[in-house]
Amino acid sequence: MSVELYEDYKQRVIPALQEKRGYRNPHQVPRVTKVVVNTCVGSQADGKQALEDAKAELTLITGQKPAETRSKTSIANFKLRENQAIGAKVTLRGARMYEFLERLIKTALPRIRDFRGISPRAFDGNGNYTLGVADQSIFPEVELDKIKRNIGFDVTIVTSTNINEEAKALLMELGMPFTDKVKRTSAAA
Repeated sequence: MSVELYEDYKQRVIPALQEKRGYRNPHQVPRVTKVVVNTCVGSQADGKQALEDAKAELTLITGQKPAETRSKTSIANFKLRENQAIGAKVTLRGARMYEFLERLIKTALPRIRDFRGISPRAFDGNGNYTLGVADQSIFPEVELDKIKRNIGFDVTIVTSTNINEEAKALLMELGMPFTDKVKRTSAAA
């Protein structure tokens, strides 16, 4: 495994986190265990074609063939039947995971228009971070003239810790561009 982000993790991030957070053993330092990329096309009129397009885009972006996700229940208002194929997901581990994270952090996120960083509030309470990507065109692998429909997806970064602060410190050391300020909405602005 010769991915730059993994080498950076071993050489720089582990010692930095040991010093900052007071870990005695390098094995105590949190690590990214897997990355799950998930998309849902729902029950569109051309559902089968939309699902095939989504699977092709996920394969192109992640370098791994996605698995279909199916609905668990029937919902009449959404024209959704039980066990209907509605999305696709990819679980990345090892070298592919680090390679995807490196492309996400260094290439894709900075390509978002008016990008000021990602929210530090999207941790789930168990040390996992979920990021929503509205458009697949931020990835350089996707050719803009071949896009048939915009496909949004969720990227969930699963870490070995179950404490949000430790996971945030790990992701910040890896280069994840968090915003400094937390957005606050008020009616009397």
